[in-house]
Amino acid sequence: MRYLLAIFVASLILAAPAASGVVPVPALDHVVVVVFENKETSSVLGNRAAPTFNGYARRYAKLTRYFGVTHPSLPNYLALVSGSTHGITSNCTTCIVAAPSLADTLEAAGKTWKTYADGLPSPGFLGGSYQRYVKKHNPFAYFQDIAASPTKRANIVPLGRLATDLRASALPDFALVVPDLCHSMHDCSVAVGDAWLKRTVAPLLRLPDTAVLVLFDEGSTGLRGGGHTPALAVGTAVRPGSAFTGVMNHYGALRTVEQALGLPPLGRSAAARPITGIWR
Repeated sequence: MRYLLAIFVASLILAAPAASGVVPVPALDHVVVVVFENKETSSVLGNRAAPTFNGYARRYAKLTRYFGVTHPSLPNYLALVSGSTHGITSNCTTCIVAAPSLADTLEAAGKTWKTYADGLPSPGFLGGSYQRYVKKHNPFAYFQDIAASPTKRANIVPLGRLATDLRASALPDFALVVPDLCHSMHDCSVAVGDAWLKRTVAPLLRLPDTAVLVLFDEGSTGLRGGGHTPALAVGTAVRPGSAFTGVMNHYGALRTVEQALGLPPLGRSAAARPITGIWR
């Protein structure tokens, strides 16, 4: 009897999901990452000026201990799409990164990607700024193989193309969506950014097997390198009313994207913990 009981207990242990019952990152059709600017969690979550952020936090999943990697903006964006800051410590506009990025691993896997940049004057634009658009928030524009290729640069498009692609059922497997200096809350209020989030993300919430990570590049403090920032996971792939309470940063977000899309890890994402426990 004891032998049979031991076998039964062992079978339960082997049948249990990894990491003490935590549901792993599922395979998804689409992952969208939206990045806002320079806010600590307390400035957005609980703020009456951000009804969309707070509504999504209740309806979907909060990432309660998310931190920026460093300061200023650009190294955080590079970390998010390549697993490294590549030694860049400024918001340079002429620097080049000669390293692989998420664009490379996506293409190698036969998957598609785009950046939808608010205020970008034309597809593939590599200039440092244009009105309220800034290159420092558009990380794929810094990678050497993308900057040198008209075909790859064609994946960096103005934000208006997002609605066009959604109508055509042509959203790529991975999309990075970056608001301009006003809509990102960098230069304008939390209320302005919240209204932009509602307009931009609402159509994505109907797509099957899709996750939208709503992040901030950095906060206003130096906590864990880049400040304690608001972070949400929303969309049809997300379990309602859930939360991920582990310490998380851009490397973990990248690892989550990689696992959801079946990609090999880049740089420091290989050792990072992905977002778990919030998926349907």
